[in-house]
Amino acid sequence: MTGRRAGLLLIALFGVALLWSAARYSRQTDGTGFPAAGNAPLRSGPLTLQFFRTPKAAPVLATKDLDGRDVVLASLRGKVVLINFWATWCPPCQAEIPDLVALQDKYRDQLQIIGVSEDDAPVETVKRFAAEHRVNYPIVMASPEIEKLFPGVGALPTTFVIDRESRIVQRHVGILVPRRTEEETRALAGLPVEAAIEEIDQTQGLKLDGGAQVLSIPGIDLEAVPASRRTELIEKLNTQACTCGCELTLARCRVDDPTCDISLPLARQIVQQVVGQP
Repeated sequence: MTGRRAGLLLIALFGVALLWSAARYSRQTDGTGFPAAGNAPLRSGPLTLQFFRTPKAAPVLATKDLDGRDVVLASLRGKVVLINFWATWCPPCQAEIPDLVALQDKYRDQLQIIGVSEDDAPVETVKRFAAEHRVNYPIVMASPEIEKLFPGVGALPTTFVIDRESRIVQRHVGILVPRRTEEETRALAGLPVEAAIEEIDQTQGLKLDGGAQVLSIPGIDLEAVPASRRTELIEKLNTQACTCGCELTLARCRVDDPTCDISLPLARQIVQQVVGQP
């Protein structure tokens, strides 16, 4: 496990129950995560969709999926595409998979989802996970090349929304809201929607939400920690409380307040204890 990906685990235990309850509460549907099939737009109250005012062309992505089949983004021009960065161990990623599966099934003619696994686990492990969750869209393994094509993935899940002209029109950080994701798909596919649409700058609205799992912890160099000790370190940082009065774990305090001068030495002390063990 690389330091970059190990960092995602540091708040994995924090707020999982809240995440699941919020995700379930948001799904006012027929039990599949989406309304019954058909072209009728959703009717659950007002909704505003936001797309980038000056979208950039999607990168030239050409890779192989878990089964060795070609995945070429350019060949999908004319369809809406969701590039979903995720990992098997990421709770919010797991929570949104049933909705992505339902969305892909319902809009198979207008939409293509591509999952990008950030797992360090063997390909067979990811394939087994995908089979168990009945994933019906291609999954590719993350690589330095893919991460260069889609920069700015600072947390999981992160989803890039690409329109039919192969332009990146939105980026969502955190668990996807089923209704919003479906309305975005319908709007970009030219189907009727009941939603206002506004244009925004790309810097607007890019924040951690929906239980996103952070990629790094300020002040903690995970690359310096032996791989055999990282899980132990992550567990300690997620369970030991900070004494600054925030009532958070050390891991969460470092993310929420990188300037805290109490959590940093405490966290570094734990790192030293873990690294210094035989």
